[in-house]
Amino acid sequence: MQIVTLTSDTGLQDYYVAAMKGAILNQMQQPTIIDISHNIRPFDVANAAFQLRCCYQDFPKGTIHIIGVDSEPILTGEKTSFPTIMLFRGQFFIANDNGFFGCFLDEEHPDEIYQFTDILNHPEMVKFPTKNCLIPLAKRIAAGESIGSFASPTTAYKRAFMQKPVIEHLIIRGNVIHIDGYGNLITNISKSDFNRFGEKTPFTIKYLNKEYYIDEINETYNNVTMGERVALFNSSGLLEIAINRGANGSTGGANKLFGMRQGDPVHVEFTPKGSKEDIESLFD
Repeated sequence: MQIVTLTSDTGLQDYYVAAMKGAILNQMQQPTIIDISHNIRPFDVANAAFQLRCCYQDFPKGTIHIIGVDSEPILTGEKTSFPTIMLFRGQFFIANDNGFFGCFLDEEHPDEIYQFTDILNHPEMVKFPTKNCLIPLAKRIAAGESIGSFASPTTAYKRAFMQKPVIEHLIIRGNVIHIDGYGNLITNISKSDFNRFGEKTPFTIKYLNKEYYIDEINETYNNVTMGERVALFNSSGLLEIAINRGANGSTGGANKLFGMRQGDPVHVEFTPKGSKEDIESLFD
């Protein structure tokens, strides 16, 4: 059984996802097709990398991930981008080299990476490239072909812009990098970033609507009453701001209540004992 995942920016309105799945079913023996997401913002390879990064470890070795986000290769000019295959921790990732791989890997390195430069001899693959190029490459991997027999090894790959938190003296300056279906705000601030300042150091989480600051971290959404704001570290270890059951309540999700969008700033300010802020608070 070959597991194949699909991530794309096509949405679900049109026939594109059906065509991709039909091509997989037509070219592979009894594949299991898993949808990661087809609602990636058009050309947002950083968000595609975020989505895959959050779940790839749940898949077994040998899984093939097809990423059809900004998938059309650039075959002329100085900034060429070829269909690329990466082997990482026993799984295969196939995408256009448009910055996805650098975002996905962050500070890690691929086990192997190959470029499919032979697309230059197959212009028919450039149209609807996820279906006509990336899926045929997945077929060859699933059939057991050596990747080196049809693609060229490389060490170079692009990195799309990815917002990272800035850690300063007593403050972390982060951003919202994703808003999920519940309206929860997922930031790029990790638990390890947070713990640099000590587990019991007082802090305040601030964002656009300063009236709704948060000064504690909870383990679960239900640690607060329905409709209350809550901050927690999600299963990926990232700071998340939410409204408990807000998506089904009158307030709506955190994004609506706080008027937040992807890319908006989220700051965490720490006030350890002996800090200037802590001393001044004695005179408030």
